[in-house]
Amino acid sequence: MLSFGTAGLRGPVRDGPDGMNVENVVRATAGLAAWLVDNGDAGRTVVVGRDARHGSEAFADAAREVFASAGFDVVGLPEPGPTPLVAFACRALDAAAGVMITASHNPPADNGYKVYLDGGAQLISPDDRDIEAAIGAVDPSSVRRTTPVDDGRGGRIRDDYLARLAARFPRSDGPPVRIALTAMHGVGGALAVEALAHAGFTDVHTVPEQFAPDPDFPTVAFPNPEEPGATDLLLATGRRVDADLLIALDPDADRCAVGVRDGDSWRMLTGDETGALLGDAIMQSAPSGSVVASSIVSGTLMHTIAVSRGFDARRTLTGFKWLVRAGEPLVYAYEEALGHCVDPDAVRDKDGVAATVACALIARAWQDRGGLSAALDTLMARHGVHVTSQQSVRFDDAAEGAALLRRLRERPPTAVGGFTMTVADYADRTDGLRTDGLELVGSDDAGGTLRVMVRPSGTEPKIKFYGQVTRPADIDTVRAVRDRAAATLQRAVDSVLDASRTEESNR
Repeated sequence: MLSFGTAGLRGPVRDGPDGMNVENVVRATAGLAAWLVDNGDAGRTVVVGRDARHGSEAFADAAREVFASAGFDVVGLPEPGPTPLVAFACRALDAAAGVMITASHNPPADNGYKVYLDGGAQLISPDDRDIEAAIGAVDPSSVRRTTPVDDGRGGRIRDDYLARLAARFPRSDGPPVRIALTAMHGVGGALAVEALAHAGFTDVHTVPEQFAPDPDFPTVAFPNPEEPGATDLLLATGRRVDADLLIALDPDADRCAVGVRDGDSWRMLTGDETGALLGDAIMQSAPSGSVVASSIVSGTLMHTIAVSRGFDARRTLTGFKWLVRAGEPLVYAYEEALGHCVDPDAVRDKDGVAATVACALIARAWQDRGGLSAALDTLMARHGVHVTSQQSVRFDDAAEGAALLRRLRERPPTAVGGFTMTVADYADRTDGLRTDGLELVGSDDAGGTLRVMVRPSGTEPKIKFYGQVTRPADIDTVRAVRDRAAATLQRAVDSVLDASRTEESNR
């Protein structure tokens, strides 16, 4: 059967117990409703939203009807919309739970059932296991469905969200910024354009081939802005209109990729680079000592900036279910996979639309000083060049990946490309960062540091290598140092990967 985990349900839309279909959505909702009742939340508000993927409308209708039959106060968002709207509605309405029908940036054949608890945060263990047990106890023949009464609250969520966004990131005066934006065939385009207009950005050029929701995602092989080629049309649009800022939302608009003018061309920033820019901007107006968070696989530039500014910088396990629970008062959280939580008081999850507005405001502030590229150079000149990358190795089954990690544990490299290395095994930790992964850290004689985090994917049979090289630089040398560091990092990650395969090749 399709298993229920910390992301709820996710899988291909098809009949049977291993697919996303109405029967499984009904069963999952009945189990979730029973669990909420057992935990004292009977009759409270639940929010249900959906994207525009295949099956989403029918799945959302089924979820609303099962909740209504179970006696809950159901608020349904009337139109396909971004995931952050459900997370926002959960907090705004003090809801006991929220359900978003989406598979985010998965392939077109997939859909999903994402659950929010705890004031609009993604659920964590043991709640996921307990809910799965409740789902397993459901007798499908006993589940009833009742059409809920629509009192208009769901239709007001979109306007309330925009009003909150305008209050959090007020309209600013300054030079115009030309923006190119793609919705990646998802549901965030119209909301992002409207949010930008409220903030004073009206020179917005969308990628027409990708703006309207299309569940078949015809122009991208994989609808994820991180994937090679996914932002090609955005970059082409940026060149055509001579844009100052490029924005790519993933299909459910909870992730935001940023592109910048870099000399005579444009390039997409990494999630770590965007995280440093957003974190620095937010900390400029947040009370010192507030909490900012990043994951253990993310780069450390934002963390370094936070420490220098007197903020409580914390690292968490991978995933926003952990990031938004890093501590209080939380003012910003991000992870390298393009997720940014820029307004935790309103949305306790990553929010690509809010991040879009925040990035546009930073671009305006730097428009007469070289743009976001110059802003990033300034941060790196002050806090050190930080270059990050990610590489994955896919296996036929998870056992092969486990063997790779075992080889690294047994024979870790002591030197990598001039860096003297030490190894920390996160599986040996006794705190909240315990996980099945290794961190290799080293330094060289030139004042540089190398960090490679190796961990298994939580959803696929592959091992991920997250690398970072840091080096000191000044404003005149930062770009040259960055280019050299990128080449060094690639060689270093390849060297660690080779070391993990050495024992296997010698057999």
